Amino acid sequence: MKNSKEPQYQVCIESAEEYGFERLGLRSSESWIGDPKHLVFRLSRYKFASKMLSGRDHVLEIGCGDAFGTRIVQAEVKKLTAIDFDPIFIDDIKEHMHPSWGFDVHVHDMLDGPVKGDFDALYSLDVLEHIAKNDEHIFLQNAFASLVDNGVAIIGLPSLESQEHASSQSKIGHVNCKSAPQLKSLMEEYFHNVFIFSMNDEVVHTGFHKMAHYLFAVCANRRL
Repeated sequence: MKNSKEPQYQVCIESAEEYGFERLGLRSSESWIGDPKHLVFRLSRYKFASKMLSGRDHVLEIGCGDAFGTRIVQAEVKKLTAIDFDPIFIDDIKEHMHPSWGFDVHVHDMLDGPVKGDFDALYSLDVLEHIAKNDEHIFLQNAFASLVDNGVAIIGLPSLESQEHASSQSKIGHVNCKSAPQLKSLMEEYFHNVFIFSMNDEVVHTGFHKMAHYLFAVCANRRL
C-alpha cells in the first residue's frame, strides 16, 4: 500500500484500494465535462432537500435521473426509494451502486399511477418542468397519493423567468416552468401549507422571486 506524507490522507488511499474510485452518473459526468459549476448547483438542491427532510422514515425521490445527488438525502433519512421513468438511468444506477449506499431504485412513470408503499416525505427536483401542463395534475395526484396524511413534499424546478437565459439543451425539455406565484397556487390545490423559496446558483433564499433562477415549494398538511 502506498503511504501519504500526511497521515490524515491515508484513509483516502485505503478507501481507493478497497472500493476503487467512485464514478459519476450519466448526467453528472456530462455536466462535469461541459459545465462543472452546474453540478454544484444541482447538488446544492439536494442539500436543501436533505435538511428539510432530515430524520424522515421513508422518503421517495421522483425523477432521480442518474441519482448522483440522491446519496446526500439518503444520508439524512432512514430509508429512501428512488424512481425514474427512463430505464437507461435506472440500469446505470444499479450497475454502479456502491455497496455501502444501497437503496431501492426502479423504473416507474408517475403518469401511469402512484408508487406502491407509504412515504412520509417525497421530493422531486427538476422534473415538473418536463411534464406537459395537461398532464401535471395526473402527475401530482399520483405523486402525492403515496404520502401518509402528515407527509411533506418538496418540489423544485427552474423559474419561468430564468428561461430567457436557459441553454438550448435545457429549453428542449422545459415545457412547464412556473413563476413563484404559479407554483404556490398549484401546490395549494394539494396542500394546506406551501412555503416558497428562491434559489440563485447554490444559494437558497427568500428574496425577490422574479430574480430567482430556481424555485422550491415545501408543502405540508395534504388536502384529503
